[in-house]
Amino acid sequence: MSELEQRLRQQLEPILELPDPRERLSAYHDMPYALFRYDPEEEFELRKQVTLLETRLRQRGKRVERISLAECLDEAMRSQRPLEEWFEAEREQGVDSVVETVHSVLSDYAPLVNLVAARMPADPDPLRDLVFIVRTGALFPVYRTFSLLEQLKGRVLVPTVLFYPGDLDGAAGLRFMGVLDAEHNYRPKIF
Repeated sequence: MSELEQRLRQQLEPILELPDPRERLSAYHDMPYALFRYDPEEEFELRKQVTLLETRLRQRGKRVERISLAECLDEAMRSQRPLEEWFEAEREQGVDSVVETVHSVLSDYAPLVNLVAARMPADPDPLRDLVFIVRTGALFPVYRTFSLLEQLKGRVLVPTVLFYPGDLDGAAGLRFMGVLDAEHNYRPKIF
């Protein structure tokens, strides 16, 4: 069993299968979510393990909703212009300019927080529903998840886990994709 699978099965899964996982998942009643950190190189293994975890939890009566941040990013970018135009802009203006523009799209024009909130369960039952936020690495380097989690405060009603590709820096610091400077203000529990 890999270290990733072991942490998922022995640390996170026992909490998610509880009748009400919120208290053990988070110390904040208005933030019933946590982060599961993994090495970016383990992305495909993580996807496999999350699918297996989802199956086991469904067999125990949980309803699991999976939210892909890659799909949210795609929707936000397409809401502004066709993808081909984004690639053309990158060739003409450079990567830094497009990164800045995409960040503006996700912050102001098609806010990522609204796209994620719209994908939350329609009739949420915190005793039955779970949300997995996956494909977080798709946001690199245009958007940091710290912003998303802070904006979701009060909008997430069911136990939610954001799967985070990056490095742990100290007890509560995270380096997105193991590259960006560590953000030490994460309040959610980190598994």
